Amino acid sequence: MKRLVEVHYFVKSGCRDEFLRRIGGLGIADASRTEPGNEKYDYYFSPTNADELILFEVWSSPEAVQAHMETEHYKKLIELKKEYVTETTFSRYEAENI
Repeated sequence: MKRLVEVHYFVKSGCRDEFLRRIGGLGIADASRTEPGNEKYDYYFSPTNADELILFEVWSSPEAVQAHMETEHYKKLIELKKEYVTETTFSRYEAENI
C-alpha cells in the first residue's frame, strides 16, 4: 500500500521563497527524492496564501516514510523549520495505485 503525504508549511511573513531556497541549498529535497521507496517529493506554492508552501510526497510504503523520518536530511529540515515555519499541517493517505 502506497503512502501519500501532504504537508502545508505556514512560514513567517515574506519568507516562503527563502525557506524553499534553503531547502534546496541544504540538499534536503534532492536527498529525499533519492531515498528507497520515494516516488514523488515536490514543493508547490499555495495559490491563495503567499506564506504557505505545500509539499506532496508519494512513498512505496508506510515503512519508507518512517525510514525517511530517520534520515539526516529530515533532521536538517526539522531544524530549518524552527527558523522559518510558524505552523505545519499533515495529511496522510493510503492508496493501492497512483
